[in-house]
Amino acid sequence: QAQLVESGGGLAQAGGSLRLSCAASGRTFVGYARGWFRQAPGKEREFVAAISGNGFNINYADSVKGRFTLSRDNAKNTVFLQMNSLEPEGTAVYYCASRSSSGGSYCRTVGYPYWGQGAQVAVSS
Repeated sequence: QAQLVESGGGLAQAGGSLRLSCAASGRTFVGYARGWFRQAPGKEREFVAAISGNGFNINYADSVKGRFTLSRDNAKNTVFLQMNSLEPEGTAVYYCASRSSSGGSYCRTVGYPYWGQGAQVAVSS
């Protein structure tokens, strides 16, 4: 059974850093794109960042560009989201998702059949 498990969430102060990990099990997900989305209370789930299966193409939402870095280690079947200069507006549940690398935009929740349970990130001002 395919499974994505997020870890590394928690509480940080504004300006601080956290690193989220998304480990895959049950299948390799090698060659699959991996995306991060977040959902704040009362808001829709929004795109944060995505990386192609080969790691060559990485997209970021404008709100996190220059502060977040997405990377992947295919040998470990894991992707990492390094979040620096955190802002209180970044408080949300962060979800990892996976999809085929071909076809469609990586920035939309539609098209991602595999999702993790989410990791809570809270940023205090």
